[in-house]
Amino acid sequence: MEIKQTDDSKKGYFKATENGLEAGVITYTWAGPTKLIIDHTIVNAAFEGKGLGKKLVMAVVEFARQKHVKILPLCTYAKLVFERNEEELKDVLF
Repeated sequence: MEIKQTDDSKKGYFKATENGLEAGVITYTWAGPTKLIIDHTIVNAAFEGKGLGKKLVMAVVEFARQKHVKILPLCTYAKLVFERNEEELKDVLF
């Protein structure tokens, strides 16, 4: 599984691929220089139940930590990950 990021300074995404197939995507939008909003998370049906959604959320979390920015998880899945891992993720939660 490979996860790659694309960012154009207004919005971005992390895309997971495996053997040339798109496994899942998480999208975000910048809300100023110190905050990003997770908009949407989608995992292809063939990859569901393998923890990929959480891996995508954690990729955004690592990016936020490196950039010293906060995350507002508006996507319902990302919000659930933040709620279930509150202690681990509170440093980046807006």
